[in-house]
Amino acid sequence: MEMTIVFVLMSLLCVGIVLLLVVVAAYFVMTQRKLVSLDELCKNALSQIEVQLNSRFDAVIALAKTAAKYAAHESETIIKAVEARGGKASTPEAINQQSDMLGQMMGRLNVVFERYPELKASELYVNAQNGQKEYEENVRMSRMVYNDTATKMNRMVRQWPSSIVASMLHFAEKEYLKVDDEKKLNYPNLDEAFAK
Repeated sequence: MEMTIVFVLMSLLCVGIVLLLVVVAAYFVMTQRKLVSLDELCKNALSQIEVQLNSRFDAVIALAKTAAKYAAHESETIIKAVEARGGKASTPEAINQQSDMLGQMMGRLNVVFERYPELKASELYVNAQNGQKEYEENVRMSRMVYNDTATKMNRMVRQWPSSIVASMLHFAEKEYLKVDDEKKLNYPNLDEAFAK
């Protein structure tokens, strides 16, 4: 009788161990799939930003070509600088650099447009400027999507127990995209100002 009880207990223990292994394996597979999915979503979001940045570069070139009639030397310099942007922006750091460069080019173009009021009044300029604003908004939205996806990925990579699976499979935290304009970081907090 004792042998039967020991045998039943050993069988239950084996079944329990097998069930535990099945649960752990299922969790591992589900977590790996979720990490891969989030990683791909991050890559897709970066790719979308790259597409929007390229469109934005094209819009800046169109604006510079519009200005060429009035300020040939200045617009040629800007066009050459924009066309020499080189390389793909497939990392958050490269995207931040390209965004900064685009901001500088737009600043230079705006100086040209300020010098020539008749240029600002032209329909071609207005259309190109509206296109530029649309691309800027698309880039801003794409950056938000990337940062939201990176947040989800970073949670999975850092939170226990998914962090164990992430480290075993070499998934790392994603870098966030920075604020478009560094000056915005220094804006006063209006909530604090009005609370006084």
